Amino acid sequence: MNTFAWRFIAVRTMTKSPVALAKQAMRIAKAALPDYSSVYSRHDFTQHQLFAILVLRQFLKTDYRGIIQMLVDFSDLRKALFLKKIPHYSTLCYAEKRLLKKGLLKAF
Repeated sequence: MNTFAWRFIAVRTMTKSPVALAKQAMRIAKAALPDYSSVYSRHDFTQHQLFAILVLRQFLKTDYRGIIQMLVDFSDLRKALFLKKIPHYSTLCYAEKRLLKKGLLKAF
């Protein structure tokens, strides 16, 4: 493979750290998603934050209420996601449906 092709190969790093994963998910979401799904939304949480929480939910293999409890318990995760408050579990459910509908999140 020539050197030109090597520049476009993405290096995939594996992590076992939920905080590192949250930061990486936020970076990816900021590049791919608008801040809010609608100009009329309440602007409580950005789509980046909700996407990162949903990624963490799948990484930790828990349900909506479980990931919310982890956010309550672990301030490091809240800081990594820039959360001023914790979303209700139903907010995550609606966000996941919206992202799946747009094809931005794969169902596992």
